Amino acid sequence: MSAVPPFIHAAPETHAPAVSSPAKALGTPRLSVVIVNYRQWDKTEELVRHLQDSAAMRCGDAEIVIVDNHSPPHPIVKRLRRLPNVSLRCWPSNRGFAQAVNEGCRLSEGDWFLLLNPDTTPSEEFLDGVMTMLNRLEANAGIVGFHLRNSDGSRQLSAGPFPTLLSTLARIVLPRNRRKYHALRTQERCRVAWVTGCCLLVRRECLCDLGGLDEDFFLYYEDVDLCRRAQERGWSVWYDPNLNVVHHHPLHQRAIPAVLRMVTRHSLMTYAAKHWPGWQFRVLTRIVQVETSLRRLRAWWEGDGQDAKLLATLADICRDLRRKDNVMARQRIEEAIRHRDVRIGV
Repeated sequence: MSAVPPFIHAAPETHAPAVSSPAKALGTPRLSVVIVNYRQWDKTEELVRHLQDSAAMRCGDAEIVIVDNHSPPHPIVKRLRRLPNVSLRCWPSNRGFAQAVNEGCRLSEGDWFLLLNPDTTPSEEFLDGVMTMLNRLEANAGIVGFHLRNSDGSRQLSAGPFPTLLSTLARIVLPRNRRKYHALRTQERCRVAWVTGCCLLVRRECLCDLGGLDEDFFLYYEDVDLCRRAQERGWSVWYDPNLNVVHHHPLHQRAIPAVLRMVTRHSLMTYAAKHWPGWQFRVLTRIVQVETSLRRLRAWWEGDGQDAKLLATLADICRDLRRKDNVMARQRIEEAIRHRDVRIGV
């Protein structure tokens, strides 16, 4: 494995025994739960309180690290800071999901990182079940995803094949909740191509080997990229159906405003630039530009100048990425997010 990159520190070589004792509560946790918050303080606090009921949190085997991507001030922040085994970092700007996760992992102590979205509700036995599972994982197991459910109890898909240009275009005809995913009919833990980042377990050594999440991704597809890079480095990716988490507000159940469409398209094109043949990447950017032009005309027709401006920015991002100017593309994303935050009162 490669040397540990500077973005994250290596875990201590030894840990206190995994027993519920006062001495262990002062030791190094084995599992670090990393939560990225953005305007969801109520949900984040509810998730933290839920996790604190687990034996792993009570005995100090697990910790919680929260990174806030520039949400408005909220009294919940003070309450969270006072909770045991919970730490919080608030950023002065929204730097995106990948950067926030990397920061949370850098601040963490565990051998494993559990990424959880604020809008998730793990089952009561989930965290303790994860702790038990750690002892049974293969030595090269780098990433594990879990069984997700919607708020109504129905199944939510959480694993899928690596996207290609053909599959991306062909799957447009499918319902939104199936475009990226495969339905897995298994009761046993199995290997998969990739698992979603809303509830993702990552071995510290694996994340260090990969240099963290790729920060060229602002939001979305960083999980697909992480799993692909992990397998290229010899790590295995798994799906475990026996531990359940409710994910309340997945992307496919929400309306997609222009700013979010800009982010998701940027992420897909960033993934394509890294992993597809050059001609397929260029075809994708042209398709996105045509889609963007049509949506921009519609926005102007409906008198929505703000959406039209964001869609024009997306067209610029297409050109930036074709020129391999990832820095400028990223700057456009961050500037659009800043303007949005100002408008809604951050």
